[in-house]
Amino acid sequence: MCNRLEDIEKRVQDACRRSGRDPARVTVVAVSKKKPASMVRELYQCGQRVFGENYVQEGVEKVKALSDLSEIKWHFIGHLQRNKAKLAVLNFDWIQTVDSVRLAKSLNRHAAEQGKILNVLVQVNIGREESKYGLMPETVPEFLDQVSSLSNICVRGLMAIHPFSGSKEAARKWFRQMAALRAELAKTFPQLDLSELSMGMSNDFEVAIEEGATIVRIGTALFGPRD
Repeated sequence: MCNRLEDIEKRVQDACRRSGRDPARVTVVAVSKKKPASMVRELYQCGQRVFGENYVQEGVEKVKALSDLSEIKWHFIGHLQRNKAKLAVLNFDWIQTVDSVRLAKSLNRHAAEQGKILNVLVQVNIGREESKYGLMPETVPEFLDQVSSLSNICVRGLMAIHPFSGSKEAARKWFRQMAALRAELAKTFPQLDLSELSMGMSNDFEVAIEEGATIVRIGTALFGPRD
């Protein structure tokens, strides 16, 4: 696994060099869903610190099993139901998939109860796919208007799962649209730190970085295929 991590880190650096970016501004989230805590521990020992889970209960079990790893950070990257918001707030450092005002308010309330500030990203349905969650791009400004006053969540930027395509280059247009949307919103809402852009996975993260991703979500390329 250390060899895989070294390969990913090199590819991140190469993509940053091609696009004139600082590799320190790109966070690799190792997506550990359906993989045992022992593999997370092994990758942590190789130097990886940020991990992502898609299911609350599975994530909670790993958070508890790996609580001795003092530098580990957990991102929730799956669809979050409001009835799981409290558990998510208790166990995750970031929620990448906030897609409604009701969910944002629920997360804010639970974060206030815990005395913490929760980092969140707004999920955007950039491809307007019925099968995917997320806000339509044109509705994000209204959403930000409604949640910008919430004091226990910190909206840090945007997240997207783009339409599946067979080639890296086919994904580039979606990444460019997301980067343009983030830049536009950052100007419209200067009071918010909308500096983060989570997009790109194992098969296309280099293109995502070239187009401005600050967070890439990598599972298969680090952990191997899932059953």
